[in-house]
Amino acid sequence: MAMSVKNMYIIIVTLGVLSFIFGVIAEHKKPANGTAILGKGVVICKYRSDHTVALGLLSFIFLAASGVFGFSSLFYPYKGKSIPQAVLLRSTSFVVFLNVALGITGLAAVLLLWPTISEQLHIPRNIHHNLNTECPTAKTGLLGGGAFLSLDSSLFWLVCLMLANNARDDYFEDAADRGCSKR
Repeated sequence: MAMSVKNMYIIIVTLGVLSFIFGVIAEHKKPANGTAILGKGVVICKYRSDHTVALGLLSFIFLAASGVFGFSSLFYPYKGKSIPQAVLLRSTSFVVFLNVALGITGLAAVLLLWPTISEQLHIPRNIHHNLNTECPTAKTGLLGGGAFLSLDSSLFWLVCLMLANNARDDYFEDAADRGCSKR
């Protein structure tokens, strides 16, 4: 089955929205802290069972998929016709939006992975020798911020795809005009 630009729009937006939803749910379900249990010279932190790590990873996976589909959709040969990359990279607005989309995707990945990994590390490292420990969890707000940035990144990938599609149409229109003028 050949992919169309419309199918790529739908795939990129769907993956971006799923990443957003999983990230927001992960932020909402994340516990503020664990329960401290005093022992002999140590504090043992007991964390309630939650799905923050799994939801954070799902959000990251959907963000990565959205970024991969977004980037590959720009250079995909739709209807079996490809254009040189130099034609796309000649457009200043395309290059700017491409760099912004890459940057936002990377920042969203960092904001999703940082609390997910740190939350995962808190669970096995639950014995603290500082008796004033309050059983920390991952920083609050990072998952939610990453979720919003993942939605933003999918929208920037859509803008890039629209600009690439316009450049593609112009390229083939110019090629058709050059072909007609030779006759």
